[in-house]
This record gives sequence, structure tokens and C-alpha cells, in this order.
Amino acid sequence: MTIDQHPIESSFNFHSTAADVVADAELTGKTAVVTGGYSGLGLEITRALATSGATVIIPARRPDAARAATADLPRIEVGTMDLADLASVRAFADTVTSGSRPIDIVIGNAGVMASPELRLGQRWESQFAINHLGHFALANELMPALIAADGARLISVSSAGHHNSPIRWDDPQFDQGYDKWLAYGQSKTANALFALHLDRIGAPYGVRAFSLHPGKILTPLQRHLTTDEMIDFGWIHADGTGADPGFKTPQQGAATATWAATSKQLNDLGGLYCEDCNVAEVATEPLDEPTGVRDYACDSDQAARLWALSADLTEVAVQI
Repeated sequence: MTIDQHPIESSFNFHSTAADVVADAELTGKTAVVTGGYSGLGLEITRALATSGATVIIPARRPDAARAATADLPRIEVGTMDLADLASVRAFADTVTSGSRPIDIVIGNAGVMASPELRLGQRWESQFAINHLGHFALANELMPALIAADGARLISVSSAGHHNSPIRWDDPQFDQGYDKWLAYGQSKTANALFALHLDRIGAPYGVRAFSLHPGKILTPLQRHLTTDEMIDFGWIHADGTGADPGFKTPQQGAATATWAATSKQLNDLGGLYCEDCNVAEVATEPLDEPTGVRDYACDSDQAARLWALSADLTEVAVQI
């Protein structure tokens, strides 16, 4: 069953930045966890939250790099975690929750795109494992701290890339042949469905969840693409400068995640897919320039099915 997706009277838009979104926010005393919070969009999300008073915890595969990138920001804590290693995820969560500190915001921002075929864990396709399963495990390990916050939000950074593929129920690990763009699309659909189901089961405990498309932005996410590929897509010129006027700056790209995490306009809402600092509409047909959310990515039955599959694959104890 597809959920209702209706835009609201948002105060922000495509051009808004994360700084705009939090200009009037007061986050003193709040604690946020931001995966990938030290580069690209994640760094701008971290900057917006920290400068508004929040303590931001950054799990990182390269803690020294995370500390260096955020050295000018207040109230930053860095931990060690690798989304591809569920034992690492569990250890990070145990450290964060050991002092019974509530977690008010979790933003699942880290990810990979169009990477070469790689198997992780129990031969999981790597984009599905890192973009979805790692964040699924992290959210469940942090759930007691989210519940303790009494009004927490979890934000799952999806992408318009979800238009590329629904969940491939007959072959989610691409055992029958790998396609890097279909694999990316499936993982981004998973990000949206994950937030949808987490919101359904978390709402009674005060935990709401949203997913989003941040916009098109040139960041380290494109590290697995060649220059020729990005030129062919019309993203950059031959000299490496941006060619697509539809691209956002990193500061603009961070706005929707920051808005979803902090906006009072979303109080009492949840499970929604957002873009351009608003709730997106359902796009039922493929588009040349994908906007909105496909019906299969906001389907509660698909979301419940993915949740069950993810719990089985990760063997993570669901905390609610």
C-alpha cells in the first residue's frame, strides 16, 4: 500500500542551504549522530547542527580524518565505525549508549555509489550492505537511546537514484549478474523503505523517520565514476567544472536532511520522502529527470518485507 505524500507549505526550497534551515533553530542540549559527517554533504550537515548548539557524534572509518575535517567546529565527538562491518557498528553503538545518553537525531548520510562489484559479510552486494544494511543495524542498536530522547528523528538519505530500481526480491545480492546502477538504485529504494517502516514501528515510542533526495551535488560520492562518465552524463565539462545548472552546492544539498531532522513543520509527521526541503509527491511513471518518489519506494507492504529481510540478514535484535 502506497502512503500519502503531499507537499506542505514549507519555508524553504531548492535554493535553501543547511545554514538557512537552522537559522532560527535552538539545538542546545541535543545530540546527533551523523554517518559520513566529515566530508561532502555530511560535513555541511554536521556544521549546521553543531553551530546551532547540538553535540554531533561522527562514526568514521578514518577517525583522524574526521577530527581534522571538523577541527573548527564545536561539540564534535568522533568514534570508529565501518558500515561494512556489523561488529564495528555494534561496538560503536555500545560506546555511544554506554552512558545512557539520549540520541535526538540520527542522520544516515554515508554511502557509496556505482561502485565496482564487491561482496561483504555473507556475500552481500556492497552497495546494499553499506548504504542499507549497515544503517539498518546502526539504527536498531541505537534504538533505546532514540526512545529515551522522547521525540527523536532518524533521517535516511536516499536519492533520486531510487528511480533506477525497486528491491529485486528474486536477486537482491545480484548473484545473477551485477549492474552498478541498478545496485545503487536498489540501495536507495531500501533507504526510503527503511525509514517508512521504522517510522511505523517507532512512532508509538516517539521516534519518527524520514527519507530524502538531497539533490544532485558533486561530492566524493562520485569517486567510483570516471571523468568521461560524468562528462557523458552532462554533469561536468572537460575541464572538471560543473555543467548541469540543476546541481546544488554542498551547502544546498545538506539542507533537506537538516530540515527533516529539525523542522517543527514536520512535528507529528513521519515516514515521508522529502526533497527540496518539502514532502515529495509520488511519481508513478519513470521520468527523464527523476523527481518525486516512486510508488514502490513508499509502499508500506514493501517496507515491512524489506525490514524482515534485513533483520534476517543482519541478525540484529530489533529493539522495539
